[in-house]
Amino acid sequence: MKSPLVKCILFSILLILISEITKIALDIDKLLYNTIAEKLTTQQLNHFFELQNKWKWISYVFFPIYIVIKTSIIATVLYVGTYFFIQKEVGYNSLWNIVIKAEFIFLLVATTKIIWFYFFQTNYDLEDIQYFYPLSALNIVGYRGLETWFIYPFQTLNLFELAYWLILAYFIGKETDTNMDKGLKIVAYSYVPALLLWVTTVMFFTLNYS
Repeated sequence: MKSPLVKCILFSILLILISEITKIALDIDKLLYNTIAEKLTTQQLNHFFELQNKWKWISYVFFPIYIVIKTSIIATVLYVGTYFFIQKEVGYNSLWNIVIKAEFIFLLVATTKIIWFYFFQTNYDLEDIQYFYPLSALNIVGYRGLETWFIYPFQTLNLFELAYWLILAYFIGKETDTNMDKGLKIVAYSYVPALLLWVTTVMFFTLNYS
């Protein structure tokens, strides 16, 4: 079995690859240019894109670091949850491995976004791409006219997130030799409150700085 760190690197590579495909397929640079063209001079625009290309490598470093930090925190939260709800000791690395495996479901979000805008909604702007989240509550209510601080929670409320919970529950149940119901209880009492806290924090900062 590959170590959690190797899975993190693999996930990051796939995420970077899909990100680059998105930029090319949806012509993100052109959309960005059109969005900021009215605010900057031609010289400033050229300088902006030169800097963007020059420091592009930072994103390649950022992705793996972000994934490691995110999955490590979630694994820690689940570790605390298993401590309270399961008599059997569960190794941290095992939970970290489960979290990373579950993270792969979110690659479908980025892939779906490419398919949607490339084949279906072919008339779009940068905000459409930025706020689009497939199978989410935001796609039902729409982001236009919605308060900025409501956008993130509506994005987070989606079927991919629900699938993520179920995947976590399944593998935790399997790891602890119990069942998926027990795993779902652990997820519900540990990960879900942590997620709600994170969403509330993002809402607070968005409200105060928007």
